Amino acid sequence: MRIVVHGQQAFGKAVLEALLKRGDEVIAVYVAPEKPGAKADPLKEAALAAKLPVYQPDSYKKPEVWEEFKALKPDLQVMAFVTLFVPEEFLNIPTHGSIQYHPSLLPLYRGASAINWPIIKGENETGLSIFWPDNGLDTGDILIQKTTPISDKDTLGTVYFDRLFPMGVDAMLESVDLVKAGKAPRIKQDESKATYEGLCRAENTHIDFGKPWEQIDRLIRGANPAPGAWATINGVKLKIFDATPLPAKDPKGIAGKIGEVAVVDSDSFTVVCADGRIKITRVQADGPKVGAGEWAASAKIEKGARFS
Repeated sequence: MRIVVHGQQAFGKAVLEALLKRGDEVIAVYVAPEKPGAKADPLKEAALAAKLPVYQPDSYKKPEVWEEFKALKPDLQVMAFVTLFVPEEFLNIPTHGSIQYHPSLLPLYRGASAINWPIIKGENETGLSIFWPDNGLDTGDILIQKTTPISDKDTLGTVYFDRLFPMGVDAMLESVDLVKAGKAPRIKQDESKATYEGLCRAENTHIDFGKPWEQIDRLIRGANPAPGAWATINGVKLKIFDATPLPAKDPKGIAGKIGEVAVVDSDSFTVVCADGRIKITRVQADGPKVGAGEWAASAKIEKGARFS
């Protein structure tokens, strides 16, 4: 089967290398074009190292791009982390069509921030889907799905890099095998269960210390490492990456005002929230990420300072 890998970054590279390692016939690679001055994409570098032709169109809506793809005579397009819109005219060119990875249990959390939102919203499970893309936003038929739990310690980083990334590579290989065997299902998504939360950006991740500790904790974990949860203190926008919630035994007896720094230690500082406190241990202001206690000392943050 003549396979074209389409994607970018580390995940695209991992899928390509896994296919090549087991002897699949990869005939070409499509990669998102790099921005001016940017390093070559890891998938592109891996493709060139394997002496594969690389294509980087800036749009997939052009007939000449479709003709170029047709000339390759592909049987299957394997889409691993694709961000540009790809219309059905291009998707349907391979003999067996195209399959795509998405890091959610579709139709839940369609869109580009599908890993952030389940953590932020308190889901206890997430997963991945390999599906048959169409002209909609993550609306195509499902081929296979895999699930993974979300613990109360998980971050965006741990869910993706520790589980959804390696699980996704394996699921892609499994899906290719199902297509080869003529056994790949096409399961309609249940539109009544569909959700879409939009991109998780800085405007979504401002910390309101007037909220319960559980909501604050999930927001910090769901935005770690990107885009980063944040709050402002003494005029400084401070991103908060690692923190431990300290629920109050009696919320009515909490000492201190909402958002107030109650304790400053050498390795951390602790902030009052609606029903307890949040012990913050890793932050970022203008420079690199540092220990929260170190930053507090350099910024002269003392007990009684208050976040807004």
